[in-house]
Amino acid sequence: MTTQAIKLELEPRDLLGKKVQRLRRAGIIPVHLYGPDSDSRPLQCQSQKLIQVLSLAGGNTAIEITIQGESGSKLAFAREIQWEPMRDTILHVDFLLADINRPVTAQVPIVLIGESAGARSVGGSIVHQLRQLDVQALPLEMPGQIEIDLSVLTEADGVIRVSDINLSANVTVLTDTEELIIRIELPRAEVEFEPAEGDAGAEAEGEEESPSAEED
Repeated sequence: MTTQAIKLELEPRDLLGKKVQRLRRAGIIPVHLYGPDSDSRPLQCQSQKLIQVLSLAGGNTAIEITIQGESGSKLAFAREIQWEPMRDTILHVDFLLADINRPVTAQVPIVLIGESAGARSVGGSIVHQLRQLDVQALPLEMPGQIEIDLSVLTEADGVIRVSDINLSANVTVLTDTEELIIRIELPRAEVEFEPAEGDAGAEAEGEEESPSAEED
């Protein structure tokens, strides 16, 4: 099923290089729009609007880009987001143009839902080994995330591999089908320590040989 693209309007940008600091101080984020058949274009967007769209789209959902003062729209993905580590704010975003009729590849995150009766029955824990899948699909068919229901793990030795994932016929999984995604880890058995025969006696002998405080 084709998904609806999220829409974002960008504005032309004249300030380049170090001058973009003026934009950031005004709450505007510099961006670039580029693609295989298009020159890179410097653009900009209001910070709040850009953050809202990025939180909805992530890196896998197509964004319908329009440019202020121009007709038509372009389909793109958010590809590189630069952050200011001290303030946790966005410094710059690159958008990659996409052809609606040409498949693209992406790393789609795996999200776990539900509970495992198998893990609960033995007091085990869920180990999430593979956290994303490499997939190929048309831009508007690309899933934003892949959900795995843990309720299918009814046995303590149950596992989920890539081959167990059912996606749309329009989505091709590129990750090795034998890769392990989920497994149940059994609790470690507690082993009581028992001193070896003769240990207690050796310890007592050691105490007898220790010099007393008076001898020091």
